[in-house]
Amino acid sequence: MTLEISDDAPRAKAPARRLATIYDIAREAGVSHQSVSRFMRGMQQRSGTRTKIEHALEVLEYKPNLTARSLVTGRSHRLGALTHEIDQVGPSQVLQGASAAARDAGYLLDIVALDMGNTDEITQALDILLQHDLAGVVALASTDQMRSAVADVAIDVPVLVFSEQDEDGDAGSWLNGMPLVMEHLIGLGHRRIAHIAGPSTWSAARNRLHAYEHAIREHGLGRPLVAEGDWSAASGYRATQILLRAETPTAIAAANDQMALGAMLAVTEAGLTVPDDVSVTGVDDTPEAAFYFPPLTTVRVDFTAEGRQAVNDLLTQLDADETVDSTPRPLQLIERRSTREPRGAADRT
Repeated sequence: MTLEISDDAPRAKAPARRLATIYDIAREAGVSHQSVSRFMRGMQQRSGTRTKIEHALEVLEYKPNLTARSLVTGRSHRLGALTHEIDQVGPSQVLQGASAAARDAGYLLDIVALDMGNTDEITQALDILLQHDLAGVVALASTDQMRSAVADVAIDVPVLVFSEQDEDGDAGSWLNGMPLVMEHLIGLGHRRIAHIAGPSTWSAARNRLHAYEHAIREHGLGRPLVAEGDWSAASGYRATQILLRAETPTAIAAANDQMALGAMLAVTEAGLTVPDDVSVTGVDDTPEAAFYFPPLTTVRVDFTAEGRQAVNDLLTQLDADETVDSTPRPLQLIERRSTREPRGAADRT
């Protein structure tokens, strides 16, 4: 038995901490408030004075007032972000990266999530966003519709449309994990590999399909075997049922982890096992992927770096002094128990 002891006596609230001012900083640093003011405006200071002020800022945990800062510098420190499909893993993590990058650079990011199926809502959302004093807007566009919608709206501040570019080459970008997936499956000995593609309006889906088709051609594996989903587990389930009615591949390379989850259920319901009869892979490495049954082989993608890069590009376009590190982590194949060599591969070898 576990006993919980509660204290019902009312507790006094801790007094709210007063925010530090430039006069507090000056006293802590042992310099004049004029020196602190010049430091805040980005003016040159003697190295000793600058060091003292920076130390005082750290000690007092100083948080700059963005409104006051804008009045001093004549530049807004608010950015707008347009996004959509934030229920999907990629756009959600891209937005997290953009928000963190804006914060690191000393900006506030106002976020508007758009419903791409409602043109009136897009215009209304942009009107609301542009009522704020914004330095610029970054459109985190994953689909063709998003890029088109932003292009059709007049915005009187700098706008950066940031999206994964359609790839002409075959190596794949740092967001396209399909080349690693195909290398892994072909290396295991698979020769009949199916692909569950994402929706064709997404550049990421087109790039992953392109990488799959290139690997099929390069290794002489016959005709591609493709069914399209919409990123959801339900669509992966339906796509796999369609694929299995045509033929039974030895492996299924889904364009994301959620569709791979649906594929695994469809394979099991068809009386087959993963990975003994059909290996299944995904892309993204969502937190749940390690807990699928069996745990999913997938590729870990650094979507947050894409969001940071978007904000960095906008700051560069604004000629801002602030920049952020946006170096992506390399793609990494996470090999788990959903893949193995196909039956009879060892005998063929």
